Amino acid sequence: MTRDAVIDSLEHYFDDGGFWADLSRRVAIQSCSQDEPFRPELYRYLTDEMTPYLAEMGFESEIFENPKPGGQPILVARRHEGDDLPTLMTYGHGDVVRGYDDQWRDGIGPWEMKKEGDRWYGRGTADNKGQHTINLAAMKACMDARGGTLGYNVVALIETGEETGSPGLREFCRDHKDLFKADVFIASDGPRLNAQRPTVYFGSRGVFNFTMSLDLRDGGHHSGNWGGLLANPGVILAHAISTIVDAKGKILLDDLKPEPISNSVRDALSKLTVGGMEGDPEIDPDWGEPGLTAEEKVFGWNTFEILAFKTGNPDNPVNAVPPKAFAKCHMRFVAGFDPAVVLPAVRKHLDALGYDKVTLTPDREFMAATRLEPDTPWAKWAINSLARTAGEEPAVLPNLGGSLPNDCFAHILGLPTIWVPHSYPACSQHAPNEHILEPVSRSALRLMGGLFWDLGETDGLPLQ
Repeated sequence: MTRDAVIDSLEHYFDDGGFWADLSRRVAIQSCSQDEPFRPELYRYLTDEMTPYLAEMGFESEIFENPKPGGQPILVARRHEGDDLPTLMTYGHGDVVRGYDDQWRDGIGPWEMKKEGDRWYGRGTADNKGQHTINLAAMKACMDARGGTLGYNVVALIETGEETGSPGLREFCRDHKDLFKADVFIASDGPRLNAQRPTVYFGSRGVFNFTMSLDLRDGGHHSGNWGGLLANPGVILAHAISTIVDAKGKILLDDLKPEPISNSVRDALSKLTVGGMEGDPEIDPDWGEPGLTAEEKVFGWNTFEILAFKTGNPDNPVNAVPPKAFAKCHMRFVAGFDPAVVLPAVRKHLDALGYDKVTLTPDREFMAATRLEPDTPWAKWAINSLARTAGEEPAVLPNLGGSLPNDCFAHILGLPTIWVPHSYPACSQHAPNEHILEPVSRSALRLMGGLFWDLGETDGLPLQ
């Protein structure tokens, strides 16, 4: 068979219902990692679904307990064709966020896939069951086309804790480096730049969550009797935050800003347009770092966000000076920025301004930022393969605006990382009514079929 025949076979897999059958079976497994009662479903996804499917493709699978207490299980599957062949590492996560069953629109729900027009609804369709289902099906088609071989070895990691921050994954990769000796990493997660344009990215922004809090006294006190005499923690905390980020979203502390955007990243971003599609929110042009394009702000710069702010009782306010206040904050940051500087820099800054009673507490382990420069050999190889299949150059993102555990693969395992996302920005991932689009999914099968076929043409690979 040929490259075109592989792509044709994947179109038939989609059109004849094979993709629907595989994905609907996986969506029906309620593998929510955020609620302990669903923990058995995480194991079921790996033992009853992934292991037998991968076994049919010639993989040997092993399920490992997470190295962190309470962490979720991890599956590692290996397919070895020859010691002299290159090795691909791939990844997916079988866990999903909470179903929010009662919040879905009438007629659809999280655990049974439903089709309406060109939308397929169900929890995990976009994040991430649909995406790794596409990749494994594309790999299987290539293997079938070459008479049961791929022309390379594969090691696949399926985790079930990504939606809780991938606890233990870094330790697992450090402890089992021998399992993941590979030449390149190719996986899928997150959205395309838009539904119409194939997209590739080579890393992700990092994320660091922390809490700013101010606790001044026990209990509230009547504002008629004590207002004007007692310091209001909500007011103080609001002013403290305003010294970190201004009223238009510009970061005011130099220590929280990244290095200048590199020429290769700036060039790649100059070819992109963020937003403007159906379902996208309207961009606020004056928000964020002045002098940057919208694309540079979200893919090439750091941002400081307030996720939640609470003082008093917002649901049932009373006329009292509240005793405490807190703000849930986080930073998205690009490669080259060290998140370890955030709390010390903010602490020093607040103390200098007299906000020494404001406490700073990290909320969870941060996700590091990663980036493979777009002009490196593996990046150019992937861009060329995707362009050959799509008939146009894909949107090239130096890194995703969101965050992934890509530092496990790029930093700990030292692999060039290539991500080809199969969702789109308005897919409602992490929300009720999550869905994928038929045209995007069919296109994604074609793209991955071409990419995994080209990986078997070893003469054209940028191997060291």
